[in-house]
Amino acid sequence: MNIDLSGKTALVSASTAGIGLAIATGLAESGAETIINGRTQESVDRAIETIRKTVPQAKLRPFAGDLGTQAGAEALAKAVPSADILVNNLGVFGPGDIFSTEDSDWERYFQYNVMSGVRLTRQYLKGMVDRGWGRVVFISSESGLNIPPDMLAYGFSKTAQLSIARGIAKTVAGSGVTVNSVLPGPTLSDGLRAMVADTAKKEGKSVEQVANEFVLAHRSSTLIKRVATTEEVANMVVYVCSPQASATTGAALRVDGGVVDTIA
Repeated sequence: MNIDLSGKTALVSASTAGIGLAIATGLAESGAETIINGRTQESVDRAIETIRKTVPQAKLRPFAGDLGTQAGAEALAKAVPSADILVNNLGVFGPGDIFSTEDSDWERYFQYNVMSGVRLTRQYLKGMVDRGWGRVVFISSESGLNIPPDMLAYGFSKTAQLSIARGIAKTVAGSGVTVNSVLPGPTLSDGLRAMVADTAKKEGKSVEQVANEFVLAHRSSTLIKRVATTEEVANMVVYVCSPQASATTGAALRVDGGVVDTIA
């Protein structure tokens, strides 16, 4: 399958590392002019340099700003007034159950994981509809279906993304714009690498080995019996953003390695 996104502008929020960086790389490799976003200019410049090592011909534009805030979204609108593809990847995660999660933590998860995507979608959706083509993707998580009690606010925020994406897909029905969610499972992102790095060093194992052991211990329903790579998640997202995925909308697409034990 030859995915050609030439002539399209793609925006990936939080695209300087991990899954976001892999998605931005994949979209750029497919020909889209891709806006690289991070909170600092240094992180954005570093990500652009990394992408160019893999995709020398990449068309990339930088935007440094915190898209978890209204001010950040407004600054982005001025710098990038139009986009054909929007990948709402920005998010935060961390531990916290019903007793330990303060009101301020709930609000932080809501602003970054939910409202950031709402604001950016509202910002670019009308232009997509007017042009008769567009792609919006929310990067959710298998935790949006398998709610982790020890990461309750995170799980809630990822479930919220699923309902929002489905509702927006209905809003733009028949317009040529698709809206979907992609649900990664345990993925060897920078965050997971950092989480297991100390254990790997102490036990004399590779980060990948410890990450796989973590998955087998804490996500035992996995069918691939390992962590996914960021590129595997990105492959799904790039396909969903392609012209070939024109009949896929309002969907929650799992790249979870079979962790969620369901047939639908």
